[in-house]
Amino acid sequence: FMERYDPTFICNHSDHHGRYSFQNQPDIGYWNIRALARALSPFVGEADVNATPGVYEKAMTEKYAELMRAKLGLVEAHAGDDKLVTDLLNLMDSSRADFTTLFRALGTVRQESPAVPSGLRDQFLHREAFDDWTARYRERLRAEKSDDEERQARMDRVNPKYILRNHLAQRAITQAVQQRDYSEIDRLLNLLSDPFTEQPGMEAYALPPPPGEPSIIVSCSS
Repeated sequence: FMERYDPTFICNHSDHHGRYSFQNQPDIGYWNIRALARALSPFVGEADVNATPGVYEKAMTEKYAELMRAKLGLVEAHAGDDKLVTDLLNLMDSSRADFTTLFRALGTVRQESPAVPSGLRDQFLHREAFDDWTARYRERLRAEKSDDEERQARMDRVNPKYILRNHLAQRAITQAVQQRDYSEIDRLLNLLSDPFTEQPGMEAYALPPPPGEPSIIVSCSS
């Protein structure tokens, strides 16, 4: 699982060259669609095969934009949304900000308050640059005339509070294997059955891994 945002993140240890890295997912999707279309060409015709790239690119681009707007609590499509998203991701990349906690915390931004929530700002190395981005984000929210509380509720429905973080999964596995104690597995199953709702006493499960802890890269058989 990608925790700190890294577009070059590789989740499978056998992917030595980053073919399936996070940033390459759209291209790999295209490659797979193209290969399938080529295999079906005797049945669907060359014209349909040749149309595949344009159809895929349009569908993928539109869906990605829709999903990212939802993560930012935006309902309408406005000019400049792509740049707003790209600039945020670039800031996250340079600071290795935690993907899950950051998008969840963005819901606490208020349109008329110049203050940037500390839990957000502290994730960035270039905090003044993030302040500038947040000012643009507020302006974008005002252009949509969204209600802050309603927007946060929408965002909380698409930005999970909890994910199966690698160190949590490893702790549950170790406990089960070494102690034959499956209580942590049960706890994670219960927690992740409702990942969008804050659950009392489970705040530690929403935290990023401890600083300096190496990322776990797994295999298909893990």
